[in-house]
Amino acid sequence: MDFNLVVLAGDGVGPECVNETIKVLDAVGKKYGHKFSYNHRLVGGAAIDGEGVAVSKETIELCKKADAVLLGAVGGPKWDDPLAKVRPEDGLLELRKSLGLFANLRPVHVHPVLEDSTNLKPEVIKGVDFIFVRELTGGLYFGQPKRRWKTETGRKAVDSMLYVEQEIERIVRVGFELAKRRKKKLISVDKANVLESSRLWRTVAVEVSKDYPDIELEHMLVDACSMRIIQNPKYLDVLVTENTFGDILTDEASMLAGSMGMLPSASIAGVPQTGVKIFGLYEPIHGSAPRHTGQNDINPIATILSAAMMLRYSLALEKEADVIDKAVEDALREGYRTYDIMSEGKKKLGTKEMGDVIAGKVGS
Repeated sequence: MDFNLVVLAGDGVGPECVNETIKVLDAVGKKYGHKFSYNHRLVGGAAIDGEGVAVSKETIELCKKADAVLLGAVGGPKWDDPLAKVRPEDGLLELRKSLGLFANLRPVHVHPVLEDSTNLKPEVIKGVDFIFVRELTGGLYFGQPKRRWKTETGRKAVDSMLYVEQEIERIVRVGFELAKRRKKKLISVDKANVLESSRLWRTVAVEVSKDYPDIELEHMLVDACSMRIIQNPKYLDVLVTENTFGDILTDEASMLAGSMGMLPSASIAGVPQTGVKIFGLYEPIHGSAPRHTGQNDINPIATILSAAMMLRYSLALEKEADVIDKAVEDALREGYRTYDIMSEGKKKLGTKEMGDVIAGKVGS
């Protein structure tokens, strides 16, 4: 089968991780008779430098026509002026809004061989396997008014956490659908004791729950959730939350897996269903890591696993996705490590070398 992919390598280490991911995808294609065509476009700081915008209208239109989008990372010190009219992150936000990517799935899976590679006790993180469903196109990042101004008494700024019930309803429904296939429990994370938007969120979640009588719904305040992630992460299974909370909590949760370089994500335009193709953008949860650019030491696994999610959700290639997941697991079990997950007695590899190992296992 032929598939058309738009590749947005982005900034910093993004291109390095994407290159290794393409290597793995090509190994999948060779093994199973698929052809992946890659349309490379600019996004983020690279797009600001090359096209004057964080993402061009032409790029967005090409994304809409593609089977899926693979993204590296955006941003860096070069474009980090707080007074800049255009920022690299604007491209990412525009892609999410223009492509209707309202649901961000961020699985947190602790690989058994990495249980001793974190700052937490192995008995705390052993067997941890949960998934965050993060609302992606509403809340503080998109709400209006959003501005900064000067007054006689000093500078002021405002961001608005705005949600409408339809936005809440559709993301909560994604959470319930995922919970149906797992442990039949959904945790809705909010700040209903303080925020009016969270009180609406909780109200709508309860209303949607009536369509899922076999799913247990639990409400958890975001501060309690941040503690639970560290104290007893095995308690968690499927969590749904708004944009800003999800952004912060999933970065915290990445430490359970040993590194942000281990966690993939999928930004999708609907409810995922086995065997049904759904458009999405796939990227690691980590940033552009500018200090590591060109050092051949960054961990490409998060981007590679994001590609596995792409195969599963957007291309309906379940078997092929499983092969990538297994190749990563096998590489880790055999002791291959990048610097961020390195421990005594293991084999330290660079970015390219780790890509070679995983691609080789996919093709074998």
